[in-house]
Amino acid sequence: MAQTFNGHIFTSRCLVVGSGIAGLQFALLAAEQGTVRVVTKKESRESNTNYAQGGIAAAVSSQDDFFHHTDDTLTAGDGLCNQEVVESMVAAGPRLVDRLLSYGVQFSKDSTESDDEFALGREGGHSRRRVLHCKDLTGREIEERLLAACLAHKNITVHENHMGLELLKGHQVGLQASHPDRIVGCLVLDRTTHHRRAYLADAVVLATGGCGKVYSYTSNPDIATGDGLAMAFRAGAELHNLEFVQFHPTCLYHPKAKSFLISEAVRGEGAVLINGRDERFMARYHPLKDLAPRDVVARSIDRELKTSGERCVYLDLRHLSREKIESRFPNLVKHCARFGLDMAGQPVPVVPAAHYMCGGVAVDQMARTNLKGLFAIGETACTGVHGANRLASNSLLEAVFFADQAAGAMVDLEPVITSANKKWDADLLGKDPHSQGPEIMVLEHDWDSVRRIMWDYVGIIRDRERLDIALARLRQIRDTVEVLYHENLVNPDVVELRNIGLLAELIVMCARDRKESRGLHFTPDYPAKLDQPLDTSIQRHRELAGEIAHEPEKHHE
Repeated sequence: MAQTFNGHIFTSRCLVVGSGIAGLQFALLAAEQGTVRVVTKKESRESNTNYAQGGIAAAVSSQDDFFHHTDDTLTAGDGLCNQEVVESMVAAGPRLVDRLLSYGVQFSKDSTESDDEFALGREGGHSRRRVLHCKDLTGREIEERLLAACLAHKNITVHENHMGLELLKGHQVGLQASHPDRIVGCLVLDRTTHHRRAYLADAVVLATGGCGKVYSYTSNPDIATGDGLAMAFRAGAELHNLEFVQFHPTCLYHPKAKSFLISEAVRGEGAVLINGRDERFMARYHPLKDLAPRDVVARSIDRELKTSGERCVYLDLRHLSREKIESRFPNLVKHCARFGLDMAGQPVPVVPAAHYMCGGVAVDQMARTNLKGLFAIGETACTGVHGANRLASNSLLEAVFFADQAAGAMVDLEPVITSANKKWDADLLGKDPHSQGPEIMVLEHDWDSVRRIMWDYVGIIRDRERLDIALARLRQIRDTVEVLYHENLVNPDVVELRNIGLLAELIVMCARDRKESRGLHFTPDYPAKLDQPLDTSIQRHRELAGEIAHEPEKHHE
């Protein structure tokens, strides 16, 4: 049974950090084996899953098959996908969709067919219609159903407004002799009280999503600050391919819109991209035109804007029927109308924005990291599925697939956490929550600086000179942030700033190490691909391109 010690130490069989589709699906499966605690830094409904408009890709149609889904995924991944992993995931797709249906997820049906036929969408890079969706609110529908199932399960406890600070190892909790380096929990900050708590478990599963807030313009919610990635790196986990940041090509361009995403499914239903001269331009860049892979579309828009000097391009749906648009995309139509835009009657202004991290914490096919006891799933993980560029709507499928895999690995994971583990480093839960914190002005300045540096120097197109400038500036900021973190009250804003500062630096280092242009990483310094595709790898205290990941000496952890 889950236990609590002294109000600040909690134990369970599994600890899940994050409450998106990956974390919630894992919790439901693992709860059949023992107790599960889910900690999430805001409300449990707030996640990237909840903002996923497109859907989940699976070969469930008689017009589709596993071969074509696999081939589309490998093509989009530009040589860096793990084919064996992709094939396993694709083959599991129909079974995983059936499980979501069993939780009550209501995927849209095609009214022109029988009641058993799904209304399948098609998005960029897909050769077939295979995207199951719930209108344009797929993520919200799945999130609500999984969360309801979790809250109803006797073995699952969800802790909201709790954010991860650092992973805990055995030697920190009295397991020096038996399991000194095994991951056995997470130090967590209660955002409402500013008290630190320790959550111990036999298995820790990172499902914290990506790090879109590293960039000034992103489709991600404010919580996407790479917390799991940063904690894993500081604990010694290996991270792969962080240079592959996917920029979604079409985010709403409006001064009052907070980077609202216009789903790729809109182009899948026939929308086209036009420039300010009313020209359809995608035919100049790719034979699939507006349904080209996302990396191609984002670079094409970037080139159009830099060539013309215009601030945005447009999605044009005027040639489609209003009835079809309003029926298929009711939420998008409603949202655009709030900004005075008639989605069916006028071109919608759009620009690219940071959207998805294709790299992450390196895992095997069972979602295990190189650290015993630590698993990573969802956008936090680098599984080998996405390679150098994620195929649209594969992320939700990958999330539930690796949640399933990780739950399967729990069967053979020996228990190490018992009520006897009470020997603590006194500093773990210390610090007076009423001590003085840093000035808000300092936080806002450094937060803005990190994101602007990444947007200006480490965007859709990178070169070595700009990367070097970015790295030098980011390291200066990181030194300041480390001082704030170690010498002040543990403040949620400082924690997030510390994490995005670290992730920004790691992204730059991985980008500098890739001496080619592949998938989402394009550099005029090395415009061709290498003959042998390789992962970039970075780990704390391990050399990368002749350098050590920067740690300020004064505050060396």
